[in-house]
Formats: sequence, C-alpha cells, structure tokens
Amino acid sequence: MPERSERDFAGKVHAFNAAYARVQGLKYDAIGCLDGDVSFEQDYFAFLLRKLAEDSALGVVGTPFQDGSHPIYDYRFVSIEHVSGACQLFRRRCFEDIGGYIPVRGGGVDYIAVVTARMKGWKTRTFPHKVCHHHREIGTAQHGVLQARFRCGTKDYAMGNHPLWEVFRAAYQMTKPPPVVGGVALGCGYLWAMAHRLERTVQCGQMEFVQREQMDRLRQFFKFAKAPCPRQPLGRRTAE
Repeated sequence: MPERSERDFAGKVHAFNAAYARVQGLKYDAIGCLDGDVSFEQDYFAFLLRKLAEDSALGVVGTPFQDGSHPIYDYRFVSIEHVSGACQLFRRRCFEDIGGYIPVRGGGVDYIAVVTARMKGWKTRTFPHKVCHHHREIGTAQHGVLQARFRCGTKDYAMGNHPLWEVFRAAYQMTKPPPVVGGVALGCGYLWAMAHRLERTVQCGQMEFVQREQMDRLRQFFKFAKAPCPRQPLGRRTAE
C-alpha cells in the first residue's frame, strides 16, 4: 500500500482489504489477521485451526498476547470471549457474515468485529493454552504509556463501555504496571470523552449489546465472589 500521511487504525483495514481482494479466487475455510510485530510458536496456527475444526459454532478464535512488562491477562477478570486484535482467526463464513472489518480511525476495529460476530450468533473464544508475543506495548507507537492509557479510556467510551464497567476496569488497571497511575489515566480518558461527548464508533444496537454483556459479567463476578465456601461436616476429614 502507498505510504499514508496520517497514522490511524482505519489504515489497518484498508491494508487488509487490499490483501483480501487478492485471495477472492482461492478456496479456503479460515482467514486471519495479525499485527506485524508479533511472533509465535511454529504450531500456533495449527492449534487455532484445530479449534475451529472441533466446534462448528466457533466464528473467531485467538490466544492471549504478552508484551513487554505486562503478564498474560488474568481470565478471572478478562472475558475469555474477547479475541485480541494482535491475531484473530475467523471462520470464513463468520467473516463474511459480519461484513469484514469496519474502518474506524479511532481504533476498536478488532473489538467491533468480535462483538458483531457474537451478535450474529457466533461463538468467539480466546484459548490461553498458547500465547503470541507482542514486541511493543499496545498504543505506544507514537505515545508514552500514560498517554496510551488515556487514549485507551477515550476509546472505551467510543466503544460504548458502560460507566459502571469502566469504574471497575480502571480499578483493575491500577493493579497493573504502571501501578495506580495507569488506571487513573484510563479513567480520566473515559471521563474526558464523556464530558466532551466524543462520537461513538459503534452503532446503538452494538452498544446495547456490549453494555448488557458487561453488566451480566459484573453480576456473575459478584455472585461468584459472594458465594459461601462449602464447609465440611464436623467429624469428617479427607485424606488431602
């Protein structure tokens, strides 16, 4: 593709679509998109293709990614149904069903694709048995870490995140490097976008779907957290 004067996330879609047009005459069942700064094990795609073959309802699959100082996500808190844009593998029918990637300049291209797939009835899944390695922390290509977190907060608003969800998200991010200030920057970005009524990049139906999923996950989380631990009857002991 010709060099672009501006750097934005829509460029990823335009580049992908240029390649996509070149393979229209091929016969294939799966199509993938990966960042240019990731690496992975030799059998990485064979693993993902097996997952698609094992479950015909799966539309999008991927794995966690690891970058720089950040550990792999803790899937007690992060949705196993979200598939990172670092590497997404689609079933062809699913990709065609969602209409492909939508060029959004502000970001969230991969997120919108995964959400749309679930809205269309497809299952989406991250498999933590493997990992790909991202060689640059997300959002830091042109910005420092805190500015990247602030921009992530503005993108969360644009993507339709529920305000209550964002409170817990910011609190969770405070436990990650850089401690406290990273989560504060994320929350400030969301509040700034809300105060300035930043344009939403998702359709109304998508936002309602996202917020309903988020509230369901919060209810499930607190329901699990409040569940009493099972107690053994007095006088009984196990070999363990």
